[in-house]
Amino acid sequence: MYHYDPKIALEELNEDAVLPHPVHLRDMIVRARLEPEQALELNRKFQHYLHSFGELQAMVKPVLEELAQAAHK
Repeated sequence: MYHYDPKIALEELNEDAVLPHPVHLRDMIVRARLEPEQALELNRKFQHYLHSFGELQAMVKPVLEELAQAAHK
């Protein structure tokens, strides 16, 4: 499980299409030793990721709900 290891998260993304949870990604950024400019740029990218992650969760929820109902018929 990747939780706080960016290398493992990247491997899982490439192998299993698993997106890291935003909280874990934020913690990876905080724990990294970044230059101020790099930290600002990664934070901007993180904010975009956070927004997109939320949109994807909203998009997949009705699909999963429908699948869950179909499984109980």
